[in-house]
Amino acid sequence: MAQDDQPLSPQDALVALMIATSVSDENIRTSELVTIERIVDHLPVFAEYDTDHIRAMANLVFDLFEEEDGLDALFGLVDESLPEHLHETAYAICCDVAAADGRLSEEELRMLQEMRYQLNISRLHAAAIERGARARHLTV
Repeated sequence: MAQDDQPLSPQDALVALMIATSVSDENIRTSELVTIERIVDHLPVFAEYDTDHIRAMANLVFDLFEEEDGLDALFGLVDESLPEHLHETAYAICCDVAAADGRLSEEELRMLQEMRYQLNISRLHAAAIERGARARHLTV
């Protein structure tokens, strides 16, 4: 992890949000984990990312979600660590994680709604991002 004044790198924050999206319905699916791994392996924002941090981010999210205000704490860390120009990226990759198993649970939808609010994503931009995720994850 990064320095004391910034506990997470921007990439750590993105990974933590993806993991939080996956665990929001209390059921981590293999397809969601594979999607997180694929995103980290292929997107340019993760080019210099140490993938050993993924496990630490998973543990952080699990620990935070054990707390009553854990989601608020997670968003506080993300707010400190994630530059504004990556907010839509965060939302897009979390939509991909949520859509990876072919279904969206009520908990995942609430998580994405909270993320839109916390990351200040306009409804129009969110709809476009969601539509793209849906198109990428349709089956025949």
